[in-house]
Amino acid sequence: MSTFTSSLPNDLLEQLEKMSKAMKLPKNRLIEKALRIYLDQLNKAEYIKSYQQLAKDSDVLLLAEEGMEEYLSQLDTTDDERN
Repeated sequence: MSTFTSSLPNDLLEQLEKMSKAMKLPKNRLIEKALRIYLDQLNKAEYIKSYQQLAKDSDVLLLAEEGMEEYLSQLDTTDDERN
């Protein structure tokens, strides 16, 4: 594990100290958990943004519709074969 050194505002350090004691976790573990959560949220926000952009792309929508038509056709064929 690598070492990371950073400076933080005093009020944030005080909150970190209080929460660390309340949760009975070392400050570095609390920072690690908080950072992981934050980075996961950033990743989710990027996915949401990319899907929103794709939803506006008419070519992608057309491709998705064609794919759904093919999928429904396959389901119909499978149903016909079972009956």
